[in-house]
Amino acid sequence: MKKVAVIMGSDSDLPILEKTFKKLKDFNIPFEAHVMSAHRTPVQAAEFASNALRNGFGVIIAAAGMAAHLAGIIAAHTTLPVIAIPIKSSLDGLDALLAMVQMPPGIPVAAVAIDGGENAAILAAQILALGDEGLAKKLDQMKVDMAQKVLEKDKQLQEKLK
Repeated sequence: MKKVAVIMGSDSDLPILEKTFKKLKDFNIPFEAHVMSAHRTPVQAAEFASNALRNGFGVIIAAAGMAAHLAGIIAAHTTLPVIAIPIKSSLDGLDALLAMVQMPPGIPVAAVAIDGGENAAILAAQILALGDEGLAKKLDQMKVDMAQKVLEKDKQLQEKLK
């Protein structure tokens, strides 16, 4: 199975990415995590992205706040799918979200919700599952489990209202 790279612009993003790591572990997806900055270590970020496919990665998740150029600089240097997590910092994360979704033609970046670390991992799993039937079955089971939880909560509500 291909690995997922999780790149954060700052170690202050770690609390959000803990959800990403947990979900990737739940799916038994191998991953690496690194701190890289689009502005302070642009050469290292570009080198990582340029070599990611060769190094066994299938998807890159990039989390950043404020100016949030990390996902874009990574996407500019690879053909792998890049999933951006806008981190809530200044302007409640709206600045990061807008920076991530306003990419120019030819440099696509998928973006999840502000602080959406869990959904980034699930989207990465869905991408990798295109070539992995076992992973696809795990995702199917996750959907069944989520539906069961909602149905159980509805049942509890109906009992309470009687």
